[in-house]
Amino acid sequence: MSEPLIPGCYYHIYNRGNNGENIFREERNYRYFLQLYAKYIQPIAETYAYSLLFNHFHTMARMRDEAELKELSSSEELSSYLSQQYANLFGTYTKAMNKAYQRTGSLFENPFERKRVDRDNYFTYLVAYIHRNPQTHGLVDDFRAWPWSSYGAILSEKPTKVMRADVLEWFGGQAAFVDAHLMEVNERLIAPLIVDDFV
Repeated sequence: MSEPLIPGCYYHIYNRGNNGENIFREERNYRYFLQLYAKYIQPIAETYAYSLLFNHFHTMARMRDEAELKELSSSEELSSYLSQQYANLFGTYTKAMNKAYQRTGSLFENPFERKRVDRDNYFTYLVAYIHRNPQTHGLVDDFRAWPWSSYGAILSEKPTKVMRADVLEWFGGQAAFVDAHLMEVNERLIAPLIVDDFV
């Protein structure tokens, strides 16, 4: 049984393709997933970091407060509502992929993984871990070259749905953000958040 999503709490949320199948096959898939993410998740959560890889993705998000969520849902059970929004994201994306690539059945593992981030000192380590993930998995030699993460958006001045100002404040500014990402992340420091992560 997966732990419930609680309003106002931070989470490392990640999922992968069923049986390790690729969930992103070409550039348009990444773009469409981000569009759906904005539609289903942006209203219910603030996003601090993300990375989309071939067969899985990672996000760090804070569920919005109870008062905000009650304006969106008539449900008394807000945890179920939050989980349903993620189910809507995965279900809608799966239908599109099934149609586009003549496949059937589920695309994502169920349930999706979620680990509550309950210590301030986890924040910076987890953000760096998520951004470095494409390099960790050997998709690129340098994580900064991966186009489907929030790393570039946080350093950019262009509009973004990522909580850029908060992230930079956690790190102590843009220079410290860059420096922290250039060091290997000691995964033992955030082991409770990635214990079931994908290798």
